[in-house]
Amino acid sequence: MKVLVTGGGGFLGGAIVRMLRERGDEVRSFSRGVYPALASLGVEQASGMLEDADAVATAVKGCDLVFHVAAKAGIWGRYHDFYQANVAGTKHVIAACLKNGTGKLVYTSSPSVVFDGSDVEGGNESLPYPDSYEAYYPATKALAEQMVLAANSPELAVTALRPHLIWGPGDNHLVPRIIAKGRAGKLRRIGTRPNMVDTVYVDNAARAHLQAADMLSPGGSVAGNCYFISNNEPLPLWDMVNRILDAASVPPVTRSIPPKLAFAIGCICEGLWSCLRLSGEPPMTRFVAHELASAHWFDISAARRDFGYTPEISIDEGLRRLRQSLQAHPA
Repeated sequence: MKVLVTGGGGFLGGAIVRMLRERGDEVRSFSRGVYPALASLGVEQASGMLEDADAVATAVKGCDLVFHVAAKAGIWGRYHDFYQANVAGTKHVIAACLKNGTGKLVYTSSPSVVFDGSDVEGGNESLPYPDSYEAYYPATKALAEQMVLAANSPELAVTALRPHLIWGPGDNHLVPRIIAKGRAGKLRRIGTRPNMVDTVYVDNAARAHLQAADMLSPGGSVAGNCYFISNNEPLPLWDMVNRILDAASVPPVTRSIPPKLAFAIGCICEGLWSCLRLSGEPPMTRFVAHELASAHWFDISAARRDFGYTPEISIDEGLRRLRQSLQAHPA
């Protein structure tokens, strides 16, 4: 097949591209920049912005399958920026697929689209979208996911995957933030209870995308559905954080602050950053305070049933690979 991966130069997108090339698919990447690593894999690269409908349509042209991975992530920023990338950009991808006769679309969503600030323990795909969100990222990802699922039709088979906290070698978001804050002594446990959280190693998340795409067809069991994706190994959140820190030879997090205090600090920080138009991300937000103080792990049996997803790389093996990568590339 000829496959388009939006965000093919990113962490998850790059892993999907690599697996597609390993099995012989012809791949095109659509990203903001040009990446030598993709060129070395023989990947065609198209540069552009998701907000540019014409650029998206050109990138989709001639492709049989689209993995829409690119998005604006983060805990802070202007709603307009999140909306344009995550909602308008997804609308352009759907329109381009329909215009070009592309038959299959796999959308990378997020479990945060159903997070309402309370514990989720073994939640499945029946969880509802909350009435409101404490951050623009989950709010716009939820709008985009609903748009994708509503577009499912005989002309375009779609599915949405919700990988939870992706990590591994080459991570440019979660792991480096944890390590940087750990080295600076800026990490604090939120509360003292062992709230269980699941994560997913990057290769497992990428493989789930390919498996879902392979089983995706109009009217099939995968079409029109969303799926949680994880390693299926829930751990206490701060145990997982400390294991990542240990892979980088950084001391564990031991000090904590009460959840109510963290939430109050988040409210104050959001107010200051909004009123004073401060640059960068606040050190705490309401969304982060609730996420770090709550349990959130999910039932992946639907993904196992419908397209055979089983995580092949365990957390122990993933951490071993992460340690090796950090030792080889300490920066």
